[in-house]
Amino acid sequence: MLKKKLYAGFFCIFLLGTIGAQEKTDETGVYVKGNALLIPIGIVNVGLEHQLSKKFTVQGDVLISPWKSFAGHELQYYSLSLEGRYYFDEAFKHWYIGANIAGSRFIAQKWNYWKDGLTTDEVTGITYNQSDLYQKGYSIIFGITGGYQFKVSDRLNIDLYASIGSSQDFYKGYDRTTGKRYDHAEGYNKSGEIVPYRGGVMISYKLK
Repeated sequence: MLKKKLYAGFFCIFLLGTIGAQEKTDETGVYVKGNALLIPIGIVNVGLEHQLSKKFTVQGDVLISPWKSFAGHELQYYSLSLEGRYYFDEAFKHWYIGANIAGSRFIAQKWNYWKDGLTTDEVTGITYNQSDLYQKGYSIIFGITGGYQFKVSDRLNIDLYASIGSSQDFYKGYDRTTGKRYDHAEGYNKSGEIVPYRGGVMISYKLK
């Protein structure tokens, strides 16, 4: 049921965006932005937000996490995202909602695999240490975003936001001690879940 609501919300917001883009406005704006929360841990998240009409904008952003090992865990994650936003006041000002679509490629370890613990495969009888297991694959995500943006100076804004959505994941599981797969799927494993997947504090600079 929640997935259906997310898809319906995604469709409605982009439909409104298409209609809203037809509105005439003398104001235009383009902001380049970077996520201040992720820079200290070496993850790059930058984007560009472009005004379509008085209340609608479109944003594209990229996230790059290059860590082959971060605190002992794989954390390579690369994603592209496209988002339509509706501002209740006016573009780049105060509360907004948005619809987001993202694609990602990852070599990462799920959080519930971080601790040591022996697990035995019922099919092969092989025992693994779960902290040696990681996943490699890609995801397609549809989600909704909520946020608040405010002006600091003539060209500088702060954008606070978070996204939640339906993540459709396709991955293969590996044991880092042997380099071999620990799962039994011939191709990719498939899973789907509702997850928070974007968020932070974007420092936004107005280009025009």
